[in-house]
Amino acid sequence: MTEVNYIKLVQDGLWKNNTGLVQLLGLCPLLAVTGTVINGLGLGLATTLTLIASNISVSLIRNIIRPEIRIPVFVLIIASVVTAIELSMSAFFYELYLILGIFIPLIVTNCCIIGRAEAFASKNHLLAAAIDGLMMGLGFTMVLVALGAVRESIGLGTLLAQAELMFGDIAHNWTITLIKDYRGFLLAILPPGAFIGMGLLIAVKNIIDYRLQKDNAVIFGITKKQTA
Repeated sequence: MTEVNYIKLVQDGLWKNNTGLVQLLGLCPLLAVTGTVINGLGLGLATTLTLIASNISVSLIRNIIRPEIRIPVFVLIIASVVTAIELSMSAFFYELYLILGIFIPLIVTNCCIIGRAEAFASKNHLLAAAIDGLMMGLGFTMVLVALGAVRESIGLGTLLAQAELMFGDIAHNWTITLIKDYRGFLLAILPPGAFIGMGLLIAVKNIIDYRLQKDNAVIFGITKKQTA
């Protein structure tokens, strides 16, 4: 078993191999429920919990399941975890659960989760699998929240609307009104707005990566000349 680079796990999950921006997995729920920040945060946390729990479970049993049945076993594990999360959300966050609707049980079909179980958790020990699940989930959640913030601010002129659905009565006054008497921009909260917003986020990431790569090339080039 090769030694796990935990720094690389963090970098890959949050940025370099981000589920939403690079792998482009889980786009159906990502684009469908990100009308507001709270909706994106709710689905993102549910997905993160699923990734952590499924990765840990797969890592624990990786040496006792037969290779030919590993995928069905992984799917059963993921479905069990999602069912537990769905029941918990319906009990403690019922109104948010109603808003997210079918996209909670559809977490089972998210290619990212089964992909991490097969590609990483089934080949690595418990701690590495848990960190991988956490970082991949946080990276996915960041994209959900960022896209939700873009769409909510442009479409509704607010941020953190309906925060009480997740944080309770204490969050009734958390809504930030960016523009008073804003009539809204319908396109931003419709499906086309989700695609446009996602494209902008990917473009921003690519620009940042390009500039970082260019800066590193300049720095390393100067270092090599000085060394010579």
